[in-house]
Amino acid sequence: MQGTPPLIAIDGELVVEKTPALQLPLRYAEAVRRAGGFPLVLPPLASEAFLDQLLERVDGVLLSGGDDFETESLGLGSTHPAAKPVPGEKQAFDLRLAREVLERRIPVLGVCYGMQALALASGAALHQHLPDDLPGSRDHRGGIVHGVRLTPGSKLAELFGVAEVDVISRHHQALASGGDGWAITAVDDQGLIEGIERREHPFALGVQWHPELALDGDDEDRQLALFRGLVEAAREHHSERTQGTELEELTA
Repeated sequence: MQGTPPLIAIDGELVVEKTPALQLPLRYAEAVRRAGGFPLVLPPLASEAFLDQLLERVDGVLLSGGDDFETESLGLGSTHPAAKPVPGEKQAFDLRLAREVLERRIPVLGVCYGMQALALASGAALHQHLPDDLPGSRDHRGGIVHGVRLTPGSKLAELFGVAEVDVISRHHQALASGGDGWAITAVDDQGLIEGIERREHPFALGVQWHPELALDGDDEDRQLALFRGLVEAAREHHSERTQGTELEELTA
């Protein structure tokens, strides 16, 4: 790695008890660090000015995993009884963040809930509870390991260098459709959406599994490829952004 590591903002989980608190499993930050990036935990603050100023400074965004979505406000029907929705202010912030990084062409990787946020921000549909909403599908909770098929020629296939990869899943909600502008580039053997990417965007990927959980296992290097892809795209974004700023200063 050359120069300063690109700054990667990671959205944290909002814990609402007596005093609202921010938390994030360290594996996300460690994955970004191992991939050559500089991790920064991002609080879900409601101010539009805060988000605008933040996105002018960061080089990439990692939308981390979390709990579930409250679907009524999204026009997706009543929230399933088995769902554990994130706090409303976090859900609103994450969807706004997803829309902004896509519009501004900032490199972004969404993991599990984070992938769903990217797609839902673009009008996707959601399976609220597996296997109820998709009879015959496997239970994806509890860190199960299963295979995922990658679409040939996709960014995901390019990063992994294989046609199929074993992944670790911890979810019961899942995408029922990809949403506008997203290509479905990974599925499991039952056809469940496991990966999406936006091809007209420099780097916008989402995976339903948890690549950060492989950091201490035999599959560490392969799963770390996702974070390396994000960091490399963030480095290019930083270079373009700073060159543009320098040009503006010279011509001012």
